[in-house]
Amino acid sequence: MLDDCVFCRIIRGEIPAAKVYEDGENLVFRDIKPAAPVHFLAVPKRHVARLADCGEADAGLLSSLLLAAGRAARRENVGDFRLIVNDGAGAGQTVFHLHAHILAGPGLTEKLL
Repeated sequence: MLDDCVFCRIIRGEIPAAKVYEDGENLVFRDIKPAAPVHFLAVPKRHVARLADCGEADAGLLSSLLLAAGRAARRENVGDFRLIVNDGAGAGQTVFHLHAHILAGPGLTEKLL
């Protein structure tokens, strides 16, 4: 974990967050600037800056993150949802700690690509 990473600080409990789900490897919490009626962030507790930094050795971390996102959605009775990972500044990543956005609610039915 990095001392100045905002998500690492949330994981350590230095910054409060509205937790939705937590296990030994991941934390899911409500986004403070939601872009949808339901907007959670799923973050691994181990600091990885971005998805492009992951390799074969990180397969467990990545699968655990996806499972945590699904568990959080079920726990909060979210039906259909969109899972987004922005990878790099050019893709909209603003916090360089791997995370997935869990988005749900009205207005998400339009197709992207």
